[in-house]
Amino acid sequence: MDGELNVTYITLGGHVKVEEYGYVYFFIMFTVYVLIICSNSIIVYIIWIHKNLHEPMYVFIAALSLNSLLFSAGIYPKLLIDFLSEKQVIAYSACLFQFFLFYTLGGSDSLLLAAMAYDRYVSICKPLRYPTIMRKSTVCMFLSLAWLLPPAEVAVAVVLSANRKLCSFTLTGIFCNNSVYKLQCVASKTISIYGLIVMLNLTLLPMFFILFTYAKIFMITYQSGREVRKKATETCLPHLLVLFAFSCLIAYDVIIARLKFNFSKTVRLIMTLQVVLYSPLFNPIIYGLKMKEITKHLKSLFFQGKCI
Repeated sequence: MDGELNVTYITLGGHVKVEEYGYVYFFIMFTVYVLIICSNSIIVYIIWIHKNLHEPMYVFIAALSLNSLLFSAGIYPKLLIDFLSEKQVIAYSACLFQFFLFYTLGGSDSLLLAAMAYDRYVSICKPLRYPTIMRKSTVCMFLSLAWLLPPAEVAVAVVLSANRKLCSFTLTGIFCNNSVYKLQCVASKTISIYGLIVMLNLTLLPMFFILFTYAKIFMITYQSGREVRKKATETCLPHLLVLFAFSCLIAYDVIIARLKFNFSKTVRLIMTLQVVLYSPLFNPIIYGLKMKEITKHLKSLFFQGKCI
């Protein structure tokens, strides 16, 4: 439908009984949002102030937490407003911006996880060459790639979609993802092919690289001593857990937005909520509990009232 200023509005039709349970949804998601902000901010703060954490691995963890803060800022405020609103609508331009943030930060996370996998490979399998390979310039290159390539590629998809004619104005979701393509009158082969290329560049290739890298790590450590295997397990386990959570996010998004499965509205809502819960909330918890140096500083911060 068109507004007074010729603004196209999209109805977010994925909400379930929001008129009855709106306040319950709001309370739960507001609590989760506060937890996401606090936990990720603490991780970034701890890594920022402690010089012994200014190493590539921790820098990448801080970058992931920053992405989680931006990701949640692009999703949660609108969700919270919708839970308390009579109508759940969003301007098409704002919908495309939310789409841009969602896939830009998702692609950025994927590239950061690939960089972390490479960092662990060099640290465990080539420890003597680690200082010369993982230099500051290398870390800056990985960060630049993770933060510049995804927005550049996703922006093209947004531009291609911006002027497409819409024949449907109800989105089968609670935020804007690939489902926006279903609003268009005619499916664009150009956008579909380009979308697959972006998915290949920002998701599939980094995922294959990560799996290959960890396979190499475990093959090499299996042939090494017990201490090497123990170190590899301690440092790689948190990354593998985060990778699992990220893989679930990708799988849910593909199932919900791209594959035409006939899920009930309630099942679709539950799956969608998991997309916005997994990485932003679980990443800082996993790193806070499983990374010894971060855990040590967390204990110092909360239980001794001072920072080491």
